[in-house]
Amino acid sequence: MIRIFFFVVLAGLVALAGGVLMLGVFPPAPHPQTVEKVVPNDKFTAH
Repeated sequence: MIRIFFFVVLAGLVALAGGVLMLGVFPPAPHPQTVEKVVPNDKFTAH
């Protein structure tokens, strides 16, 4: 029973290391985000 537990933990660690290596070799492309310019509008402010 304990041997199955160690095998599952070892398989999880190998999968985690493989995922980290794949992300290191093929990093995901950054998501393009639109830049919104904020123009100061003082037309509606109270003087």
